[in-house]
Amino acid sequence: MNYSNFIVKIICQPKQSFFKNNISLVELFVQFPSVRKKNNKNTFFLSIWGNLGNDVMKYYKVNDYVLIEGFISFRKKEFETNQQIEISVSKIYPLSRNKIKVVPTLESE
Repeated sequence: MNYSNFIVKIICQPKQSFFKNNISLVELFVQFPSVRKKNNKNTFFLSIWGNLGNDVMKYYKVNDYVLIEGFISFRKKEFETNQQIEISVSKIYPLSRNKIKVVPTLESE
């Protein structure tokens, strides 16, 4: 069985496309957190379908860390012999998000 869990960092802006019957597909590249900066073999491709993809577009941005669950497959790159790892995401959870600083205000009673 190829169902797995990973903690990853979003490294590119998610892209959304729509198919017949208004079904959405969100695609993006992510990477494993690593100490080495020059290791590009730790990047892979996510595909997220339906309402979960809409939530990703709404709530997640570049440099967010997320926990994903999904099925692993291989995507063949055009004009190359290498294959790209692809994960079809079934669940996604936020771990660390780029947050906007909110200054608390005192309400007078």
